[in-house]
Amino acid sequence: MREVFHQSLEELQSGLVEIAELVATAMEKATTAFGTSDVTLAEEVIDADSVIDERALALDELAIEILARQQPVARDLRIVVMSLRVSASLERMGDIAEHVAQLTRMRFPERAIPKGLKSTFTRMGELDVALARDLAELLRTEDLDLAERIRNADDDIDELHIAVFEKVLSDSWQGEASATVDATLASRYHERFADHAVSVAKKVVYLATGDWAADPPA
Repeated sequence: MREVFHQSLEELQSGLVEIAELVATAMEKATTAFGTSDVTLAEEVIDADSVIDERALALDELAIEILARQQPVARDLRIVVMSLRVSASLERMGDIAEHVAQLTRMRFPERAIPKGLKSTFTRMGELDVALARDLAELLRTEDLDLAERIRNADDDIDELHIAVFEKVLSDSWQGEASATVDATLASRYHERFADHAVSVAKKVVYLATGDWAADPPA
């Protein structure tokens, strides 16, 4: 029974890694589609979101089954509870990638990125994709240096998010209402995607240290 129990815990961890990798791929495709107006790629992201949802649901069902049958304690209990909370964040990150893709589809054949903000959104997309890849590796290895890197990337994305709002609120902004909406929505999506990643990273730090107050290593 203990062997089966530990196999189930390993399945939880590997399931989280798999979902995180799917999320990273979704965001990579979504940001590429957003930057190039590739509606076919955007449709791939939108269609694939159901896969992320299904994997998250299956993982939650496994976690609940472990709680009901094995009544884990100490670190084992933390793993199961963390898995339930992390899967919710990963599922939401997948939804956000889908939202970016939907912006691309909505504006096609026009570009969703307003003039003057292409480099900003390109950088936000690069940071979000790198952050998502780091998150998958963090879930695989519990390397807390990755948690610090995720937090630093989030700070960079926050600065870019502020820069987008400063741009669209400036007197020099000449974008139409639709461009303003697209810019603010896309910027918010990128910022929230990173926020969820930081939330997951904090939970992994807790799992590794047993302390919610502990920060990733400086």
